[in-house]
Amino acid sequence: MNLTPESKVLIQGFCEFISATHIAQMQAYGTNLVAGVDPGRGGQQMYNLPVFDLVEEVVEKFGQIDTTIICVQPYQVLDAALEAIASNIPQIIITTAGVPPLDMVELLRKTEACETLIIGPNSPGIIVPGKILLGTHEREFYIPGSVGIVSRSSTLTYEVAWELTKAGLGQSISVSIGSDAIVGSSFLQWLQILDEDDTTEAIVLIGQPGGGSEEAAAQYITEAIDKPVIAYIAGRHAPPAQNWQQTGTLATVIGRSANFGTAESKLAAFESAKIPVADSPSQIPKLLKNILIPQSVKTK
Repeated sequence: MNLTPESKVLIQGFCEFISATHIAQMQAYGTNLVAGVDPGRGGQQMYNLPVFDLVEEVVEKFGQIDTTIICVQPYQVLDAALEAIASNIPQIIITTAGVPPLDMVELLRKTEACETLIIGPNSPGIIVPGKILLGTHEREFYIPGSVGIVSRSSTLTYEVAWELTKAGLGQSISVSIGSDAIVGSSFLQWLQILDEDDTTEAIVLIGQPGGGSEEAAAQYITEAIDKPVIAYIAGRHAPPAQNWQQTGTLATVIGRSANFGTAESKLAAFESAKIPVADSPSQIPKLLKNILIPQSVKTK
């Protein structure tokens, strides 16, 4: 991964999934936005960025692009992503929500033949506090530090980051993998990335009802992750008779047990794996300090 202020970043599309405020925030944060792509608007300037009709024109002008942020309409995401892959862009962030599941299946099959990392759809992207902002994260909630955050939610990511910041616990990397029915990168991939990241000392995983990704993550943590992990599962206090209306839930419940995808199932998986689970976002800093302080004493 190339997540430095020097990384060249492209924006594909300018629709409601990204605003002038978000673009200005990235530019103010030091993100190296080099251009935008919006077919039919080539040669214009938008948000102080030169606009091109094609991704290959941007690559010809600026050289290798490290990350593209796709902000087009849902039915246009597949074409935009395939165009980025054809130009050998290794990281694709999709902020758009509601991408057709079959389009995502086709996109993920395409990425199997290359080393492209897909973040999203329905993701605010990635932030490395103090270094680079890729997407729509609220930068004021973050400070540089050593806690990595990986989440399925957008707003909960910000809330947890703010709780950590108030407690003086800075963040190394924060990423929301997205909450559409089918997303690109998984909890497992990001757990591995954070486990191998030299600046990350502990990991916070934020899950929610729907699908089985948290259960898979709990098992993976016990088998492959060396760094301490704290989990938080949203929706655990929702009324039992009320369904969690999430696209991922609707796409994965057919043919599963009645308990599949529930907050209770995910909590049980983490408890079985002996991974500490916070009752609320405000409890996460305390659980982290209980882990990090003994570790820092051992290293002295």
